[in-house]
Amino acid sequence: MLGPADVRRLAAELGIRPTKKLGQNFVHDPNTVRRIVASAELSPEDVVLEVGPGLGSLTLALLPACKELVAVEIDPVLAARLPQTAREQAPELAGRLSVVLKDAMKVAVGDLPAEPTALVANLPYNVAVPVVLHLMAELPSLCKGLVMVQAEVADRMAAAPGSRIYGVPSVKLAWYAEAKKAGMVGRNVFWPVPNVDSALVAFTRHDELVSDVDREKLFALVDAAFAQRRKTLRAALAGWAGSAAEAEVRLRKAGVDPGLRGEQLGVRDFVRIAEV
Repeated sequence: MLGPADVRRLAAELGIRPTKKLGQNFVHDPNTVRRIVASAELSPEDVVLEVGPGLGSLTLALLPACKELVAVEIDPVLAARLPQTAREQAPELAGRLSVVLKDAMKVAVGDLPAEPTALVANLPYNVAVPVVLHLMAELPSLCKGLVMVQAEVADRMAAAPGSRIYGVPSVKLAWYAEAKKAGMVGRNVFWPVPNVDSALVAFTRHDELVSDVDREKLFALVDAAFAQRRKTLRAALAGWAGSAAEAEVRLRKAGVDPGLRGEQLGVRDFVRIAEV
């Protein structure tokens, strides 16, 4: 397990200076990584996908808890050092680790040595939602996940219809999975210390939304519904449907009141509209 001194030593050895561009904030508190692993509820048969392992704090805590760990890292220096860190810190478990040098937003199933069943990661704040949505789309074997993200983003990912923070991320993640907040994380467990709070989001993939609707078309509908939050669906979907009148026709056929706003609809409502 890596403590604050280990993290700084490794960073100095590699000449690493955490960058905002890559959203790098390294966890250096062993208790926090243990808590993350416990909250992920992994089984000994799980193949875990970790995005942005950085210096390896969470990686080392995950290795004993799973069958195999695939770490996707965009930074070539960090990716090259991670297997060595695993051999140094956990030699008996290092064989479970595979490192893939790639941008997580470009990962496809063929890029990975095994099909992951769980996503556990401290995600860069600036790309957290796009990364989760991309991986859920590309990796159907992913059946659950626990990610640490900016607290505000966590609230949006797990928000329910009707709440002030419910929006596009809430609906799109709900298409794939049921999500819930799984706790807060203090700022002082990171180096460098971020100027925002963090939180954990847990999600479990469901297959209740089996539909012939094309995902891209559905997501385009969701984007249109939330593009102007204060407008009714009749007005907000005018461009999507071709006119406000046509939007009203489609909404009524789907059993949705045209006078509602996007934030009042659940993902199943959007599916019905897209099916029309």
